[in-house]
Amino acid sequence: MTTTEQERDRSMDNVKLFPGITPLDFDSDIMLGAAMGKLKNVVIVGETEDGDEFFSSSVAGGPEILWMLERAKHRLLSMVDDD
Repeated sequence: MTTTEQERDRSMDNVKLFPGITPLDFDSDIMLGAAMGKLKNVVIVGETEDGDEFFSSSVAGGPEILWMLERAKHRLLSMVDDD
C-alpha cells in the first residue's frame, strides 16, 4: 500500500456510504471496499483510468452473469420509477 493510499484510508475512516439514491459519484475503490465480505457472487462492470471497458465476475457461466446484470438493470429502472 502506498503512502497516498494509506493517507486516503485514514481520511476515510469515519466516512459512511449514503444508503439512498444520490446524484453524486462515489470513488470506485470505496465502493468496492464497502462490498467486501458481503457478497455471495459479484459482477463488476467499469471503466479503467485509460477509458477502456473492464469486466470481471466471480460467476463462470454466461447465462448466470446475464441474469444478474438484467436483474440489476430491472432494479435500477424500478428505482427511477419509484421517484
